[in-house]
Amino acid sequence: MKVLVIGGGAREHALCRSLSLDPDVTALHCAPGNAGIAEVAELHPVDALDGGAVAALAAELGAELVVVGPEAPLVAGVADAVRAAGVPVFGPSKEAAELEGSKAFAKDVMAAAGVPTARSYVCTNPAEVDEALDAFGAPYVVKDDGLAAGKGVVVTSDLAVATAHANACDRVVVEEFLDGPEVSLFAITDGRTVVPLQPAQDFKRALDGDEGPNTGGMGAYSPLPWADPKLVDEVMETVLQPTVDEMRRRGTPFSGLLYAGLAITSRGVRVIEFNARFGDPETQVVLARLKTPLAGVLLASANGTLADLEPLRWSDDAAVTVVIASHNYPDTPRTGDPIEGLDEVAERDAPHAYVLHAGTKRVGGSIVSAGGRVLSVTASGKDLTAARSRAYAALGRIRLDGSQHRTDIAAKVAGE
Repeated sequence: MKVLVIGGGAREHALCRSLSLDPDVTALHCAPGNAGIAEVAELHPVDALDGGAVAALAAELGAELVVVGPEAPLVAGVADAVRAAGVPVFGPSKEAAELEGSKAFAKDVMAAAGVPTARSYVCTNPAEVDEALDAFGAPYVVKDDGLAAGKGVVVTSDLAVATAHANACDRVVVEEFLDGPEVSLFAITDGRTVVPLQPAQDFKRALDGDEGPNTGGMGAYSPLPWADPKLVDEVMETVLQPTVDEMRRRGTPFSGLLYAGLAITSRGVRVIEFNARFGDPETQVVLARLKTPLAGVLLASANGTLADLEPLRWSDDAAVTVVIASHNYPDTPRTGDPIEGLDEVAERDAPHAYVLHAGTKRVGGSIVSAGGRVLSVTASGKDLTAARSRAYAALGRIRLDGSQHRTDIAAKVAGE
């Protein structure tokens, strides 16, 4: 099978790594990719938001499956253009991707499907914002209605900060604060059948102890030994299947990866948000534990044949990933710094630990930083303590001037 992956972050590197290990994949391409993906896939320059260009590239390569990784191309309708060209594609249509593209739309779908979520108001002017913030009180939760690369949410007890964020957006969703730990649960669907993956937990705040600003994610781990063993079944029954059924009822079936961000509250499971694609950095740890070859699963989603798939097989090992970010991330990250030590990780830590690239590019003979989140150091082990130890040992070999990372990813759950 010839596969083309669209995107160039750590999520796409994780996807490409898994696909490169799949014996059914005969050729692997990525556009635009990054310096790390270039080691496992042939790269092609393309505007990932240009559906026509992506469809033309898929046709030129004879791709038998296109995997659209990031949210922006999905919301822009890139998957539709590829489908119209007759190529199977993993990823929802533009209309279905509004589950992530508009938080107000997602709230409407959840209300119609009876999915448990936080009470909320959609606000379009300062008076509505003030009324909503007053109704819920602190801590305040304010979400930009549109895409914001994981940084459009403000959770704060400072009314001035909440108000400023809300008024800087065209439309916002103000909602009640949900207590309890957060869980990310991915599910692959063809618009009818839903196949859940293993849950993970990520760390959104920039600094240790969940301090600092929100980011796109600074690390993640899986499995969740503290979670109820029935959690996945419950979320399937109350969240994932009802949402997929409601999308189909509306005439906009959702096919691809449905990501439920959940809060395990004192009143039960509540949906924080939906995403329409694999999450980063959770993908890194979830795919590290998946034993079933990936290409056939994604193709079954694209072709509407998930019901015929055998149950997914998972490793009993745990996985931890830690993000290395550029100086000054998430504000205005510095780029262009050389990255050293990647060869040392490959020589000394493989196969139990490896590096997935996000914001990198090759300049001459060197790999340099090219974004805010630069690398994800991912490791597996018999338990979270072992996986965490391997991840941080490998991370310690990497040198990037001014870089930052959290030192407490999975520490509490590992008993450290």
